[in-house]
Amino acid sequence: MLTPENNQTEIIRRESDYKPPRSLSHWFIGRPLSTADAPHQTIGKRVGLAVFASDALSSTAYATQEILGVLIVAGTAAIGFVFPVSIAIVILLMIVTISYEQTIHAYPGGGGAYIVSRDNLGESQAQIAGAALLMDYILTVAVSISSGVAQIVSAVPALDPLRIEIGVIAVFIVMLINLRGVKESGTAFAIPTYFFIVMMFVTVGFGMFRYFTGSLGIVVEPPVAHLTNTVSPALWFLLLHAFANGTTALTGVEAISNGITAFNEPRSRNAGITLIWMSIILGTLFLSISYLTGQIHGVFSEEETIISQLTRTIYDGRGFMYLATIAATTVILLMAANTAFADFPRLSALAAGDGFLPRQLTFRGSRLVYSNGILTLSVIASILIIIFKASVTLLIPLYAIGVFLSFTLSQTGMAKRWWKIGHLKEGEERVEPGSTLRYDKKWRFKMFVNGFGAVCTAVVMVVFAYTKFKEGAWIILILIPFLVAIFFTIHRHYKELASHLSLDNFRGLPARQSRHRVIMPVSGIHQGTLEALRYAKLLSDDVTAVHISISMEDVETEKVQKKWKTWGEGTRLVILDSPFRLFIEPLLEYLEEIIDNRQSNETITVVVPQFIPSKRWHNALHMRTADVLRQELLSKHGVIVTDVPYRVHHDAEKE
Repeated sequence: MLTPENNQTEIIRRESDYKPPRSLSHWFIGRPLSTADAPHQTIGKRVGLAVFASDALSSTAYATQEILGVLIVAGTAAIGFVFPVSIAIVILLMIVTISYEQTIHAYPGGGGAYIVSRDNLGESQAQIAGAALLMDYILTVAVSISSGVAQIVSAVPALDPLRIEIGVIAVFIVMLINLRGVKESGTAFAIPTYFFIVMMFVTVGFGMFRYFTGSLGIVVEPPVAHLTNTVSPALWFLLLHAFANGTTALTGVEAISNGITAFNEPRSRNAGITLIWMSIILGTLFLSISYLTGQIHGVFSEEETIISQLTRTIYDGRGFMYLATIAATTVILLMAANTAFADFPRLSALAAGDGFLPRQLTFRGSRLVYSNGILTLSVIASILIIIFKASVTLLIPLYAIGVFLSFTLSQTGMAKRWWKIGHLKEGEERVEPGSTLRYDKKWRFKMFVNGFGAVCTAVVMVVFAYTKFKEGAWIILILIPFLVAIFFTIHRHYKELASHLSLDNFRGLPARQSRHRVIMPVSGIHQGTLEALRYAKLLSDDVTAVHISISMEDVETEKVQKKWKTWGEGTRLVILDSPFRLFIEPLLEYLEEIIDNRQSNETITVVVPQFIPSKRWHNALHMRTADVLRQELLSKHGVIVTDVPYRVHHDAEKE
């Protein structure tokens, strides 16, 4: 028996000098980076804000409008609730921010809601969080790109028939930029993100100045809006609905906690500061826009956005500053997709590392990013854009439920974590897969904050699901459990495979098989056949050549027999007559017969002479017998298929 105890193994380690040759992909995504370059591909706080905050910041472009869209049903008097509802949303933003800031320091390896749920609530909850977040990231790309396309089409109506094509091209461009690496994509997206921040602060700042100096007017020629003068008796429900709609401003807040590993050291500190910056900017802009909307008597309309009404009122028309602000808004809506491109690959890699998604998603490409995750996101988002015709109206009902489900699970998990910490003794530590627990005197207060946040986000999720159910939210409520079922199916496969391949209870292999039979299919007798025969006889003395006779006349078969007697070196030849002129099927039938009747300690190797042409297009002119046999016999235990390549280095290539 060959066992670990009696096997003396020498291990040699060396570094390969191979460098990838230049290719067309280098022009698009840049030269390959070595693993040693990884520490230099991380980003700082300023670039990190551009990479991870674009989704959250872009929501200021439509969150206030979403609130107005609900309150308009309640009548004119209810419009005054826009700012109070916005304050409530910002309070929730503060709670969620505090929660995720704690998560960042507790789980410096990243993963956010997925890792928190896995360590504190269990695998099922972790997969629900993972499915919810992955769906949210896919929808973030589809919604943000479609929203940006809508702005472009509004400016140039002639492009409306090309709405889908523009959306798919935009996804492709963002994908290419992200394939270049975190550092380069962050630098590329930093300029438009900061341009938006500057333009919005200049706009709302100037608007506040004009308001407090009494020079800010109301919307001139407001778009048509249908208002009633009475307050709806269902006001409280509508306020709750408006609150839920407005919480789309919080989408993207979790992004930084998922992408901590992209930051420079100290990662947790830099990620935490970036999260606080993002929340302050988001809260300030959101409250300012909501407050000024009330002062200018902005109205909900499908024809003109609140940002457009606000900007043209502040700047008294559609001049340069108006156009610059609208352009910045359009760009940030397109750039919001970048947050998903930063987080989807990382989250999918974490889930794949745990065995719940295909292992290929853990692969880092030539630019040290999770290339397969980026490509997967691009393809699925493009399919959604095509199916929903790049319509924001059709996509929005699918949005936000997933992210609030992940918020709820994350904060519930953090509350559970504080409860576990509170039951540790001072100085005691407990190591978990994603973090280390240490006693904290403030565990009760922190548990209350996270618990209260979990209740709030759960209420928002339920209201959002209820109010948007008929509009399409039911798709997500069905899709998330379906995805979780797929995740566990994948996980079960990996676990079963690992148990079958495990060496824990393995006694070792026999020193050698007592019998080795070689079967060699031959279509004709030539130099390639003789090369394969020589290799076959190196493997075993028991070699059988098999020829399939498909000719209507015996002339060809007789030629094979005559040549084999001369060149076959005494090896037995079996000729199978195929009356229906089939080649593979009779050969497989013969092999099946041998496999079924073999001895328990017998190994069978099928050696196939394989012609390799000097030009690739010549492959179409030759049968790929080895490939077909390999696919057919892969599932047969103890059967090995190997091909012996032979080449002809002149123009007259013949088999």
